[in-house]
Amino acid sequence: MFVLPPAPRYPNATTTTGTNGPNMQNPTLEMSNVLTHPTGTEYQLSVGEGTYSLQDSLLLATPPPHHQDAPIVSSNPLATTPTPPRVGVKISICVTTPRRRPPALYRTDTAGSTRSNLGTYSIKENEKESRSSHEASSDGYGSNTARTPVFGEDNHLLTPSLGKEGLKRKKPKTNLVKSNSQFISRVILNDQLQKRLQDHRPEGIFIFANIDRAYQWLDQSSPTPSRSQPLMKILFAKANVLCHDINHFTKAPNHIDVVTGANTGDIVWFEAFSQKYVRINKGNIISTSPISEIRWLPGSENLFLASHMDGTLIVYDKEREDAAFVPETANGFPTSPSNGDQISSPLPDTPSSTTTTTNTTPLHINKSVNSKNQKSNPVASWKLSNHCTTAFAFSPDSRHLAVVSEDGSLRIINYLTESLTDLYPSYYGAFICVCWSPDGKYVLTGGQDDLVSICSLHERRIIARCQGHHSWVTAVAFDPWRCDGRNYRFGSVGEDRRLLLWDFNIGMLRRPKVASLRTGGADNRASVSSQGRQGALGRTRTESQVTAGRLRSNSSLEGGGADGEDLAGLVEHEVESRTVTAELPPVMVS
Repeated sequence: MFVLPPAPRYPNATTTTGTNGPNMQNPTLEMSNVLTHPTGTEYQLSVGEGTYSLQDSLLLATPPPHHQDAPIVSSNPLATTPTPPRVGVKISICVTTPRRRPPALYRTDTAGSTRSNLGTYSIKENEKESRSSHEASSDGYGSNTARTPVFGEDNHLLTPSLGKEGLKRKKPKTNLVKSNSQFISRVILNDQLQKRLQDHRPEGIFIFANIDRAYQWLDQSSPTPSRSQPLMKILFAKANVLCHDINHFTKAPNHIDVVTGANTGDIVWFEAFSQKYVRINKGNIISTSPISEIRWLPGSENLFLASHMDGTLIVYDKEREDAAFVPETANGFPTSPSNGDQISSPLPDTPSSTTTTTNTTPLHINKSVNSKNQKSNPVASWKLSNHCTTAFAFSPDSRHLAVVSEDGSLRIINYLTESLTDLYPSYYGAFICVCWSPDGKYVLTGGQDDLVSICSLHERRIIARCQGHHSWVTAVAFDPWRCDGRNYRFGSVGEDRRLLLWDFNIGMLRRPKVASLRTGGADNRASVSSQGRQGALGRTRTESQVTAGRLRSNSSLEGGGADGEDLAGLVEHEVESRTVTAELPPVMVS
């Protein structure tokens, strides 16, 4: 998912000769998309491997507000009246046929990896060198697992039933163009839609984008003059689209499944080629909270995960009907009078207030995927906190889920078993973005602390903080073409309007002076680093504080590993002083 700046609007300032009379404000007019091809050195990016040049500059039109909405003359940041959430422009790129993939990275199985199998591998130096077929998986990355696990595969109630003609894919029934729904204001189809779809090259690029209450579908493989004209444009009534996702598992040259989430809590699943849709969570029957992020579950045709702004993660099935939802469990226990004391436990707001007792856990399972009641949505529901979930990402091996939220927490969840394994705090402020490395070894986060943090999944610690931004970090991403298991390249952008590129490997991380005291192995890393923090901060700690501060978990009672690997319980991490955490400088600033 990429974020673009919105296109400029026509002026709507107060004029004395306006069309609505003197001293009246002209209405906001919608303009067409703008596509330019700038040239010059200021549109080039020079890095170690060469020079990148900007080819197309696409600015999407900002739609006018719905006529039933009250116009916002000026936005007051101190106003107490809430305004509808907005996210600017988000785009996704879709190619219906397989493209040239990044090199296979021998990605790690995060389910049972230890330090012993964290071997280093490098990309083949000769691109013409052959690669055996078993080294590449269907998504283009290498895998050492036999197959991709599927969420809910142990529950036979979620297995689609086979008919006389075999497994038949269900399609949405309601036509977008002919719909009389009050939720959709207008659908604009391109006059040459069918011709452009027939002329579309299989390796061509489709772009799906949402901006405010508009959702657009564009074809970037068409001739240059018509690239800016969308194939289809959906205008919603009194609802802003905040997120969307494409199902890359079911996409085909004549079929694309798309889901969108709105600030009203509504979800729309539509098939692009047939222009038909289904509305999910209609009337907020399941949740009334806006949707901040939505993703299809890896390897699933029907299931997708939506994060609501009330701190809830909900798994939906696009083919199931909705029903009024009442939580079936709380804190992992059934909602029955026999254990009402456990249900009444307060939900923690911050990581520091979270305890590892039996009655209170940082992951509340309102409905498990293994529930016997799977006749209607939701399939599963998890409550993480009372704060907004800002972003989440699935690990490359489809076993773990990294979730960041406004409470300043990074949560690593084994969503196949519905268990929380790690809880990392930010240096300060909220987390905004998160992503995985192509081999699944590292997790990147960025947020309001102006830092990019690198977490190691297997060592279960923050290995570096990257300092270079002057404002909030809004997006991070790895470059799969520049990662080989030893060396990694990733980029970050922030509200300071700067693009930073970073290269790192474990050997090049600059270790602070306090970290030089770490002469022991992996077994005494926690104790030595705690001593380093004690000397750096110039204060003493009690033994109980050191023990409970670094790793707070009851997993040691359950047969966990000696050095914190493959623990069955939750590991909560303290905020480490920057004097004991390695720092990484950027290699390029633009």
